[in-house]
Amino acid sequence: MSFIKIYYYLFIIALLASCVPNKEINVSATYPEPEDPIETDISAWDSISSGLNASFASVNTRFVRNTLPNVVQENTWNGVAWKAERIAAQIVLWSKDSSTNVAVEFSDFISKDGNKLPKTIAEARFVKYVITDEFAGGCGYRKPEDFAASLAADALDNVSSYAVKAYETRPLWLTINIPADAKIGNYTSTLTLNIEGEKSQVFTLNIEVLPKTLPAPTDWKFHLDLWQNPYAVARFNKVQPWSKEHWDLLKPIMKQLADAGQKAITVSLNKRPWGGQTFDQFEAMITWKKKTDGSWEYDYTIFDNWVQFMMDLGIKNQISCYSMVPWGNEFYYFDEQTNEEVKIKAAPGSKEYDDLWTPFLIQFKKHLEKKGWNNITRMAMDERSPKEMMAMLSLLNNIAPEFGIAFADNHKSYKLYPNELKDLSVAFGATIDEEDLNLRKENGYISTHYVCCSDGFPNVFTFSPPAEGVFIGWYSIAANFDGFLRWAYNSWVENPLQDSRFRAWPAGDTYIVYPKNRSSIRFETLREGIQDAEKIRILREDFTNRKMTKELDLLNKTVAKFNITTKPDNLEVLLRNAKYTLNSLAKK
Repeated sequence: MSFIKIYYYLFIIALLASCVPNKEINVSATYPEPEDPIETDISAWDSISSGLNASFASVNTRFVRNTLPNVVQENTWNGVAWKAERIAAQIVLWSKDSSTNVAVEFSDFISKDGNKLPKTIAEARFVKYVITDEFAGGCGYRKPEDFAASLAADALDNVSSYAVKAYETRPLWLTINIPADAKIGNYTSTLTLNIEGEKSQVFTLNIEVLPKTLPAPTDWKFHLDLWQNPYAVARFNKVQPWSKEHWDLLKPIMKQLADAGQKAITVSLNKRPWGGQTFDQFEAMITWKKKTDGSWEYDYTIFDNWVQFMMDLGIKNQISCYSMVPWGNEFYYFDEQTNEEVKIKAAPGSKEYDDLWTPFLIQFKKHLEKKGWNNITRMAMDERSPKEMMAMLSLLNNIAPEFGIAFADNHKSYKLYPNELKDLSVAFGATIDEEDLNLRKENGYISTHYVCCSDGFPNVFTFSPPAEGVFIGWYSIAANFDGFLRWAYNSWVENPLQDSRFRAWPAGDTYIVYPKNRSSIRFETLREGIQDAEKIRILREDFTNRKMTKELDLLNKTVAKFNITTKPDNLEVLLRNAKYTLNSLAKK
């Protein structure tokens, strides 16, 4: 055989070897995505080469599934983090070829000094698409056909590999949790995309670990209150509420909430405290029974188990009990004499109302005292009128004034009951007078803000720009609030993995995480903003104690830029520059 032929065969063998994956890829089981409601022109895809394309991209970009991404090729990413901080990056994958199976592999993070952070601190999750709509005025019942629908990249799927289809853009969300005991310094790791039938692609991650440390989320001072709906978890997974299977499913999703610094436990004292506004109605966590002799009996089993369960996960600052003033003023109990459930309508201040709530409050107070929970329990109300609130407080203050109130106030009525509102949340854009806010802080009361269906900015709808989630944390501390409230952590719609729209309100308004403990881009960015708020608080305290007035002044001026209620044209740039200043000050 001639030398030329030998060389030719060796070349062919090498070429074939380069097309063989480094390892066999078994595509992880996942769930089907919805069809795109918009017909997309894929002719632009003809301009790209065959095979899988990949690049780092901004975490503030929501990519469109069938649209060729407009990114500048970047194979290196640089991040900065405190110890115990979670940071994120995004890689976008796209291909015009069919079924390109991809798996992700990290290497350890190594510093020049030889220090090592294990590769297990990094996680890659493939981003899935869900049907969304548009703000279009926000609140109000809506028919799907009346609002523009599209696909939004949002859910983070917990799979180790994925099949990227032809003419498809597939984001890959990277999360890196810096250990609290990490050594300061600059670390480098590689992310390898193992691609079936193609040569692997390697990307570089550089992280600078700063000398400051975030406390554990349980110890964050930021008061996060995302209302939980355990009944949605039971319905979606087709299990009996409060069965062992239900508790097992609840644990990871509620642990994820605890790890974001959640402070309040959502309790439904009676059935349907918000009427039927959610797809899965709230049942009573306490069984109310009126006995044949007219006395009352209450079963606290579910209430006790739920509260203790959440406390064991680290959510233990507050028990928010809904509601002594439910929507519609409708209440439910079991009547032993008629052997059936009874629904009554009883407005605060009426005899029927007092007859219903007086025995309950007396017994509930005794029960909470036995459990040691009486001083962290709040009677919680959502956007109720001053007339109803005053009548309710007249009864509560006579029996259990130590409870106090947790109140989402859209009536600007907080001045009417200043001593009872131990947890006050005002609608975004509303203010609490500085004198009142300072007095509340002196008394140890909580003052937060909330966003809902009426807020086009900022928000965490499935179509909201990711940067708005980060902004919420910065605004909270810039406006001198103690934290943030959002009415729905997981009140899922009928098919939350496919379609985030609901019969009322913009898409995604009713939930921010997905079934089977799947996070989302908007939940991760909201958590990022909360971390930033904690970092600001820590630096303020540090600079004050060390009398570093110049640094404190720079920090305060940077934060003050976020005390705004209309969206700036340069939100992403504003956040990027503020984060740069924040991290620079952390080195002082």
